[in-house]
Amino acid sequence: MKPHFLRRCISALLLAALPAAADVLTPLDLREVKVGGEIGRRIAVTVTNNLLKLDADHDFLRPFSEEPRKGEYIGLGKTLDATVRFAAYTGDPRVDALRKRFVEGIIKAQEADGYFGTLPPAKRIKTLWDVHEMGYIIWALLADHQFFGDADALAAARKAADYLVKNWSVLPPDWGVGTDVAPHVAFTGIERTLLALHRATGEKSYLDFVTRMRALPEWDLGIVVGRRTGIEGHVYAYLTRCLAQLELQRLYPAVYPAEGLLRPSRRAHTFMTHHDGMLITGSCGQCEIWTGDQDARGDVGETCALAYQLRVYDSLLRLDADARLGDLMERVIFNALFASQSPDGRRLRYFAPLEGGRIYWKTDTYCCPCNFRRIIAELPSFVFYRAADGVTVNLYTPAQATVKLKDGLVVALRQETDYPGSGRVRICVEPVQPATFALRLRIPAWAVNASATLNGQPVSGVLQPGTFFELRREWKAGDTVTLELPMPWRLVKGRQRQAGRVAVMRGPQVFCLDPAQNPALAKLDGTELGYIALNPASLAAAVPSSAVRPDGLGCRIQAWKPGFGLGKKADYELTLTEFPDPAGKATYFRLRDFAGAVDDELLTGAN
Repeated sequence: MKPHFLRRCISALLLAALPAAADVLTPLDLREVKVGGEIGRRIAVTVTNNLLKLDADHDFLRPFSEEPRKGEYIGLGKTLDATVRFAAYTGDPRVDALRKRFVEGIIKAQEADGYFGTLPPAKRIKTLWDVHEMGYIIWALLADHQFFGDADALAAARKAADYLVKNWSVLPPDWGVGTDVAPHVAFTGIERTLLALHRATGEKSYLDFVTRMRALPEWDLGIVVGRRTGIEGHVYAYLTRCLAQLELQRLYPAVYPAEGLLRPSRRAHTFMTHHDGMLITGSCGQCEIWTGDQDARGDVGETCALAYQLRVYDSLLRLDADARLGDLMERVIFNALFASQSPDGRRLRYFAPLEGGRIYWKTDTYCCPCNFRRIIAELPSFVFYRAADGVTVNLYTPAQATVKLKDGLVVALRQETDYPGSGRVRICVEPVQPATFALRLRIPAWAVNASATLNGQPVSGVLQPGTFFELRREWKAGDTVTLELPMPWRLVKGRQRQAGRVAVMRGPQVFCLDPAQNPALAKLDGTELGYIALNPASLAAAVPSSAVRPDGLGCRIQAWKPGFGLGKKADYELTLTEFPDPAGKATYFRLRDFAGAVDDELLTGAN
């Protein structure tokens, strides 16, 4: 036996013997959960009105086999990953047929040396976005093997990864200088992909690629504000690398202590929640880059960044069990994420500004449309989490799940609610046999005076906003917990460029002004709309609105024209709509008196 081979075997055995980090929470498999409500509706319309409407052969597969190669960036791996997960979640034979078509098509297009891509041989790897495209295809093939046991998919993924590892040396040392894009941005996602392949196969060369060639453990970039050469402040790329570090630490905590590897993730979280990096809708960034000025107009809140915000929040939530991370997740989902899609599901956006008009992306390909499909396919895994001693409910939506706890105990959970229409959530608990375990419910930071009943009787204890409320008892089939989360209107203070104005919120939702809903304002631009002054005393109960969803809500409020007038009679009777309204043009407004305005509870920790 050759010495170097023996060393590799010993090293692999030592790594395999190291314990993985114990997460406080573990997400459920997609196949263990079914989701309804607006989250479920978005999943359904993304499948039926978007995914199944794609021209898979012409738009996605053709560029990988046609000659001459044109070097197009497609995003095939991202959409394949979404297709795999949608197929596993829905069990829909149409989605499964599309999955097979994608997998068979890309494996057929793979070259003998392992290359997947749209470039001629001389330009491979060293051309911008080639590695990015390959990495996500490998990731998607791994997902296909994970959910469907496809050995051919795994073999193709390994062959492609081996091609990358073997040929990485074609990159010149100053490669990033030549492209004006920093390597961690250009190769977005590759570290997480190779870690996943290492985890699936035990092959140490993939781990070495991540830790040595890509130096993931040493990466500790600060928050770079502004779009400059290298675009190092690229939010999507930054959060992708944070996620890879989190997963490396989770895999080998004894080798890579959390103090170092979690630093960039903590830094990003702190920047968003304490240094004005996050907008009121949960999105962040301008022109894809970290910003802290709260500019709400133009290229705001890249969809790819939203997807990775959610993944990083989920990863940190599993480590820390901090309920405020769940608050951030629902803020992003119900506002910025759903605003990235037309209500019928067919069209997708690159950005969803808070002020001014919004536009849809021109094709079904490229990064944001494909990343949107991926994150929508992952939403069911953010609802319930398994803990060592019970179950945690993170997102509120009609849903049901089968949760396997320790000692083989199986518990069926069912949520009955119209959330976010109201804050009433009924949770039915059905263990297969009476058993003692903990049920934890997220109490949002905005939910002051929340209450709960168990089988119709008030529960003891304080439901502290911004925490998980624990009910530990012997549960029996038929036990029911009803949670009441009050949802009064909140006028949330703007910051930086939005200082002196407020956004209208209710529960996790932000409301915007759609001029089409208010004909008297139809000719005003988003900036002009933002000078309107609201009358808080006129706020009443939410009214029905179908601008975004069939059972959606609107906010009826009186307002005054811009100017210095102090007349008591309002000039307008407005109906604000949920932020994902495609025609929404303004989110922040004036107040005559700020006495009733409040800070954003996710940013100040005031509650």
